[in-house]
Amino acid sequence: MSTCTLCPRRCAVDRAERTGFCSVGSVPTVARAALHFFEEPCISGTRGSGTVFFSGCNLRCVFCQNETISRGKGGKAVTPQRLREIYFELIAQGAHNVNLVTPSHFADAVAESLEGGLPVPVVWNGGGYESVDTLKKLEGKVQIYLPDFKYADASLAARFSKAPDYPAVAEAAIREMVRQTGDFAFDGDGMLQSGVLIRHLVLPGHLENTFGVIDRVRRMFPRDGQVLFSLMSQYTPVVDVPQFPELCRRLTEEEYAAAEQYLFDSGIEDGFVQDRASAETDYIPAFDGTGV
Repeated sequence: MSTCTLCPRRCAVDRAERTGFCSVGSVPTVARAALHFFEEPCISGTRGSGTVFFSGCNLRCVFCQNETISRGKGGKAVTPQRLREIYFELIAQGAHNVNLVTPSHFADAVAESLEGGLPVPVVWNGGGYESVDTLKKLEGKVQIYLPDFKYADASLAARFSKAPDYPAVAEAAIREMVRQTGDFAFDGDGMLQSGVLIRHLVLPGHLENTFGVIDRVRRMFPRDGQVLFSLMSQYTPVVDVPQFPELCRRLTEEEYAAAEQYLFDSGIEDGFVQDRASAETDYIPAFDGTGV
């Protein structure tokens, strides 16, 4: 890699020499690799999802719950060969799948680590801010895409994630993901084997954004059985952002009830609705180098 254009930021810097927006170099940096039990039921199952948490991020949202690593702090540099070893160590522990969390800025190395395939599904778990060209490099290597769809409101995307083009970029990326995987499919135990599961985190004070995301997803995929949708209530104010006062509190019962009702009324039936009890810091794992 001479100049990096892996994500829509297209920083065009040589990450072997200096960092771009993602705040990390070109060598994959992993902060944690362990079984995780707090994904959607069809991902975590009974044995856990084999999560590999990468450091750095191409969004760096002001409210990020993984702020300790998304800013590029912590983690251990690993080779693609070591990454592959980690996958098989997680599989040996019983993981239903290998779940790559925020991997976009290491896409080339991750694609190399997946050569030859794995005996369990590979989950690409990202923020939705993806380059279609980069996603095409993953075709056949990733079976499940788990993207966020954070914003339908471009001004909100600019304010919270410095990405005013987020709505259009995320839509194009998710369409490419669905093109690769086709309609979602489960095994006999209800575990997702292939397909796209779109996540949306409801932000306090911004219900119109949530309504817009739901509307957009329904327009994109009007037929049942195409994609899964996960409405998430787990927003927890873990970062001090006094300049964004609405983000300094959890969702109210009324807000989340309104979001749930809008989803139900939209006609989207395939997916999940998170319980409000999930809005706790206990669900944030320790990024202490476990399993790396």
